[in-house]
Amino acid sequence: MSFTLKDIAQIIGASWEEPPIDNPVIEYLLTDSRRLLFPSATLFFALPGTTKQGIDFIEALYQKGQQYFVVPVTYHLKEKLKGAIFLKVTDCLQALQQIAAAQRNKFSYPVIGITGSNGKTIVKEWLYHLLSNDYNITRSPRSFNSQTGVPLSV
Repeated sequence: MSFTLKDIAQIIGASWEEPPIDNPVIEYLLTDSRRLLFPSATLFFALPGTTKQGIDFIEALYQKGQQYFVVPVTYHLKEKLKGAIFLKVTDCLQALQQIAAAQRNKFSYPVIGITGSNGKTIVKEWLYHLLSNDYNITRSPRSFNSQTGVPLSV
């Protein structure tokens, strides 16, 4: 994936109090604060959770160099997070899905979706091995088959 921060703001209909002076290229989307690798090219989505909220991890990520965040419109900016850019949206999960849709729309190749209660990952791997000699195949790297996993794998 490769979008500029301003492109992403437009795609997800975000507002921000201070647009960045530069227009960084975002290559990675992050929903799990433990998996931060490239903060200068990463956009963190503060997703709601059942026990923990994504906004609870913003300060720790900021301390690790993360500067770009998608947050709910109700999030109150903190003075001590100078230089951080916050894209405010009504629904962070929907924003993540909108970016995945925009990325997917860049391509015209066919998609195979595998559904069901059991066996999705093994069927995905079987199809890959059966078809990869005849076709250029792209598959999700892991068992990303949830509302957040699918957008991250796209």
